Amino acid sequence: MSAVLDTHGHAHVHHPTPTGWRRWLYATNHKDIGTLYMLFAFTMLMVGGALAMLIRAELFQPGLQIVNPEMFNQLTTMHGIIMVFGAIMPAFVGFANWMIPLQIGASDMAFARMNNFSFWLMVPAALLLVGSFFLPGGAPAAGWTLYAPLSLQMGPSMDAAIFSLHILGASSIMGAINIIVTILNMRAPGMTLMKMPMFCWTWLITAYLLIAVMPVLAGAITMTLTDRHFGTSFFSAAGGGDPVMYQHIFWFFGHPEVYIMILPAFGIISQVVPVFSRKKLFGYASMVYATSSIAILSFIVWAHHMFTTGMPVTGQLFFMYATMLISVPTGVKVFNWVATMWRGSMTFETPMLFAVGFIFVFSIGGFTGLILAMAPLDIQLQDTYYVVAHFHYVLVAGSLFALFSGAYYWLPKWTGVMYSETRGRIHFWGSLITFNVTFFPMHFLGLAGMPRRYADYPMQFADFNMVASIGGLGFGLMQVYFFLAIVWPAMRGRGPKAPQSPWEGAEGLEWEVPSPAPAHTFVTPPKLDASATRVIG
Repeated sequence: MSAVLDTHGHAHVHHPTPTGWRRWLYATNHKDIGTLYMLFAFTMLMVGGALAMLIRAELFQPGLQIVNPEMFNQLTTMHGIIMVFGAIMPAFVGFANWMIPLQIGASDMAFARMNNFSFWLMVPAALLLVGSFFLPGGAPAAGWTLYAPLSLQMGPSMDAAIFSLHILGASSIMGAINIIVTILNMRAPGMTLMKMPMFCWTWLITAYLLIAVMPVLAGAITMTLTDRHFGTSFFSAAGGGDPVMYQHIFWFFGHPEVYIMILPAFGIISQVVPVFSRKKLFGYASMVYATSSIAILSFIVWAHHMFTTGMPVTGQLFFMYATMLISVPTGVKVFNWVATMWRGSMTFETPMLFAVGFIFVFSIGGFTGLILAMAPLDIQLQDTYYVVAHFHYVLVAGSLFALFSGAYYWLPKWTGVMYSETRGRIHFWGSLITFNVTFFPMHFLGLAGMPRRYADYPMQFADFNMVASIGGLGFGLMQVYFFLAIVWPAMRGRGPKAPQSPWEGAEGLEWEVPSPAPAHTFVTPPKLDASATRVIG
């Protein structure tokens, strides 16, 4: 046991780091917990991806080949819930745990034990969720949105899913509180809010969104639970309830949730693009204000998911214009990234490839979102494959590509070894091509009128579905390749040793510590230069 004196002469006692399984089970170090989150997220990505492979295998040709329609709806429901709550959100929380203390010069997260608890809550929740397949009647089949009245008619697996979502929500709220307190209270002296890295800013705003909307989801699924078992009629029309009210409550959570899954991605891209353009981020302040604007506006657009529920024209107009308005700050961000690259000395290492790929494909998702914001068009396209194409362009090419960009960017800092650039490029081009082969044809399927969540379809949709299924299998295999060719060798320390700062021109406190980052960093708060990106002395 060793003691370290801080700048005030107080002794900080370093307990020996536990090894083996104790290191992970009792982890309070932000780096270990960040690693756990990311491994958990990747595991759930594989589970959700396996369900997607089954969905695409069934849709490879018309007719029922592999699963019956009820099982097909269980697959689509569980694929959605697992990917949103089990893969994308925990992955970003893993990045936050790893990077926020390093970027702001903090010794750890504010509440280390609560950090451990908020991670380990996710494991029983995930087991409950995946285990619902083995309950009588199978997994929930009401769509990932769990709309009433379907959710009131499901078997016991619906209760398991509700309980699982409650636990995951509690984990998210604890994680968000931890992030907010860490960022507001533990920044190194001299790092003002407007000198923070963009990744910290986007996560600060995301954490406030999480605290605001997770209780709304909890309320919606609790009312569903009481309708199912305690004789209430919130959403049951037979008892005087209103099934559409569920949609209003759910989407009041659901639309900010979309931005919870994309704002940290914006933060990662805002870190990567300036480094490989050899320029400062264009319009830092406007990026901060745009992020805040997106968060605020996300609360007033929820009913654009509900144009077909029979709302009055006034309501349709309001939500239509509000949705178009939210595209303005998003456009500001895209403009700023492009302006950062403009006339920069750009190089295209794998993090930059994924960042540029993100900007390109996310923009397509944004434009299709604008099309769906038009009420007359949305009424035609509602619940078709056009919607499936749109949100996969936003969430797969958005969230997932940004996560890959960040993973390649910070992997040398996490593991102390450099990944193979050739393998990284294979992963990027393989992912980009197969992603577009999978989801671009779905726009045409939707425009032609193919509804989603159907296990069978008429013959005229056969060719595009076959193309999409082949692309989907390729995309899934590329992510297995990512783990085997990039992540696994790095975790085992195989590869050239990474320098302290492997990227020329990278600024930020995370590049001031050795690679791999030691277990304890910034025991004494670092003294910063005027830009708050370098340590003095």
